[in-house]
Amino acid sequence: MTSVPLISIVDDDESVRVATGGLVETFGYDVETFESCEAFLGSRLLNETRCLIADVQMRGMNGPQLQEHLINSGIKMPVIFITAIPRSSTRDRVLKRGAIAYLAKPFDRATLQKRLQRALGDEGMFCD
Repeated sequence: MTSVPLISIVDDDESVRVATGGLVETFGYDVETFESCEAFLGSRLLNETRCLIADVQMRGMNGPQLQEHLINSGIKMPVIFITAIPRSSTRDRVLKRGAIAYLAKPFDRATLQKRLQRALGDEGMFCD
């Protein structure tokens, strides 16, 4: 029996969490949402998460800080960043640290689906 991958979404904007979570569910994945990096890190689902979708700018710990924390803690999981304020310096930094993607909001359905497939090792014909 194959288990459905769990995708965790961390964004401090509730409307983005709900919309992104709903979209990811239509791809056939299980979804859990968190309003902060701290809530995600304190969750029992941290080690079950197969891919993380995180906003870049949030109150408290931000997305790149969460990525750094995961790396420093030895927790390996693919990360897809989403942002309303794209910056090339941030994009370059998080991609250099191993992020799967850096997507500007609003992003399209097909792009997110391709990035999730890539993150989970089912990329097929993935192209940037």
